[in-house]
Amino acid sequence: MSCRLWTVWNRLRPWLVMALWGLCLWALSPASLTWAADYNKEFLVGADFSHQDLTDSSFTSANLRNSDLSGSNLQGVSLFGANLDSANLTGADLRAALIDNARLTNANLTNAVLEGASAANARFNGATIAGADFTDVLMRPDMEVYLCGIATGTNPITGRQTRDTLNCD
Repeated sequence: MSCRLWTVWNRLRPWLVMALWGLCLWALSPASLTWAADYNKEFLVGADFSHQDLTDSSFTSANLRNSDLSGSNLQGVSLFGANLDSANLTGADLRAALIDNARLTNANLTNAVLEGASAANARFNGATIAGADFTDVLMRPDMEVYLCGIATGTNPITGRQTRDTLNCD
C-alpha cells in the first residue's frame, strides 16, 4: 500500500509544484496588487489618501472634506457629487477623472493635473489653483471665467500655464 502511495505522490509532485509556482507568480504580479476601491457615499472627513495609487476608484457622493489626497494618482477616479471642501489635492493626478457636481470649494489644487476631466457643475469657489493644468476639462462657462480670474503659475509636470489651459483671454 505504501509503495502505491509513493508512486502516486511521485507522479503528482511535479504538477503540484508547478501549480504552486504559478499561484505564487500570479499573487506577486503588479496586476494582482492593485485594484479599484469603492468609497461611494463614505464619510471620509480628514482622511489621509496622500501619495496613493487610487486609479479608477470610486468616491461617488463621498464626504472628503479636509481630506489629504496630495500626490495621489486619481486617474479615472469618480468623484461625482463628492464633497471635497478644503481638501488637499496638491500635485494630484486627476486625468480623466469624473468630478461632475463635486464641491471643491476652498480645495488646494496647486500643481494638480486635471487634463481631460469632466467637471460639469463642479464648484471651485475659493480654490487654490496655482500651477494646475485644466487642459480639455469640461466645465461650466461661468466657472471657467471665475477660475481665469484667479489662475496663476505653470504646472511642473506638463509645463503648461494654468491660464492657457483654461483658455483665458
